[in-house]
Amino acid sequence: MKIIGISAIWCSSCLIMKKVWTKAKQKYPNLEWVEYDLDFDPEATSYQVEDKLPVLILEQNGLEQSRLVGEKTIEEVFVWLSQNIKENY
Repeated sequence: MKIIGISAIWCSSCLIMKKVWTKAKQKYPNLEWVEYDLDFDPEATSYQVEDKLPVLILEQNGLEQSRLVGEKTIEEVFVWLSQNIKENY
């Protein structure tokens, strides 16, 4: 199972979410975490996020299982992860 984070340096919500993502990585160290910058990483465009940032995408076996878009609290991210990991992991 992989978590893909997509952000941009010009996005203020993305800067805030970097701290949240770091805490989530610490709580879920067994997940593979990959981060892309929308402007600098060509791989980011394949996820069709356009200007809807920041984005966390849960992937399993190369298929998107769930997506969390926008600025969220750490609690919201933990709930999203725990719900999706229970169902898909």
